Amino acid sequence: MKKEISHKREGFSSSIGVIAAVLGSAVGLGNIWKFPYVTGANGGAAFILVYLVCVALVGLPVMLSEHLIGRRTKANAVGAFQVLQPRRPWFLVGGAGVLSAFLIMAFYTTVAGWVYAYIFKAAGGALVSAKPEDTTNVFNSLVSGVGEPLFWQILVLLVIGTIIMAGVTKGIERVTKLLMPLLFILLLIIDIRSLTLPGAGAGLAFLFKPDFSKITVSVVLAALGLAFFKLSVGMGAMITYGSYVDKNENLPHMAIKVALADTLVSLMAGIAIFPAVFALGFTPDKGPQLLFIIIPAVFNSMPFGRVFMVLFFMLTAVAATGAMLSLLEVIIAYLTEQYRWTRRKATLLTILAIGLLGSTATLSNSIFAKVTVFGKTFFDFFDFTTSNILLPVGGIFIALFVGWQWGYANVKREMSNEGKLSNDGLVRLFMFLVKFIVPIAITLVLLVGLNVIHF
Repeated sequence: MKKEISHKREGFSSSIGVIAAVLGSAVGLGNIWKFPYVTGANGGAAFILVYLVCVALVGLPVMLSEHLIGRRTKANAVGAFQVLQPRRPWFLVGGAGVLSAFLIMAFYTTVAGWVYAYIFKAAGGALVSAKPEDTTNVFNSLVSGVGEPLFWQILVLLVIGTIIMAGVTKGIERVTKLLMPLLFILLLIIDIRSLTLPGAGAGLAFLFKPDFSKITVSVVLAALGLAFFKLSVGMGAMITYGSYVDKNENLPHMAIKVALADTLVSLMAGIAIFPAVFALGFTPDKGPQLLFIIIPAVFNSMPFGRVFMVLFFMLTAVAATGAMLSLLEVIIAYLTEQYRWTRRKATLLTILAIGLLGSTATLSNSIFAKVTVFGKTFFDFFDFTTSNILLPVGGIFIALFVGWQWGYANVKREMSNEGKLSNDGLVRLFMFLVKFIVPIAITLVLLVGLNVIHF
């Protein structure tokens, strides 16, 4: 009896908890960091419209596929496929997801560490210049160090590990129910400040007034790739979180709510950034450096800039924390269920392993700057391997599994909650997308990312 109780599976306790946790997984640095700079580099409003179409046609179907698999099996990313296809190698898809989560954490904790550090740098006055060259020096000093970036990465791992050890309900659900409203409040405060700057209208026009002449094949592919990666799909997170969802939850409605809320966060981040960028004479196409170099310079150019800069990096840390919880939970669920480890043991050993591997990414600009894997630093190698290979391949096979292997009858049964929901038309549309549109679209992203084809 004690053994059964010790391995009793947790789940989310409420619909609000489900939405908060899944949204916490989907909302991450991609919303605050990647979405704004990719939007800026690809023309603004026209790119956003293409992105929304790609979310509907590709990102949302894959996310729903993972939720369906997870809830049906009540198992981790590997175990789920073993339950549904016990004598076939589909479990390798889940294994790729676990590996992806581990490798992503190796470099994601590096960037999250920079974000945590910037909260204190902003509050302490280390980022007081409005000149990009000065903020560049601060950033370069951080990333090229040894002790400082390692300290922040370790702190990130300890924070995430502590929450994960508390469990699904008392840890993940409780924290994300607190973090997600906080994120929206912080974003709203910064949005209001950004919109009150003289000349902010140019930034709003950039975001919401589309110039369709800017839509090219490369822009469409960029939107497609972003839509896929932004919803945390292909890495086992949505299978794992889906396994904690109650059988009576309306999964299609939940997935749509999460996708809409995730897009809203991205747009709010754009409103926080672009009106200020335009109003203060900066350009929106600065790429990844937008977050750590341009944003501090922007905030230092406005009244009470330090206060709003601290708030901005706090909300960025909140977004990063929610995403890392889902990534770490993929690994912990796998270890506790497949190997019967305790949650404490699995968490401690996993964050130790991530810390050891992740230190190579953190030190890619210092001690390991000249050490490369296939011509890439450890940081870039982990990023490239997951973003360009493991996640697209995982997404393709998840779609193929649901569309062609699992089949219409099983999908309808799960999507309709055993026939309680009348959504046959939605099921048929979903099946068409995962059978044909999703695999073709993600294959294009994969081939472009590997430079197999060029446009």
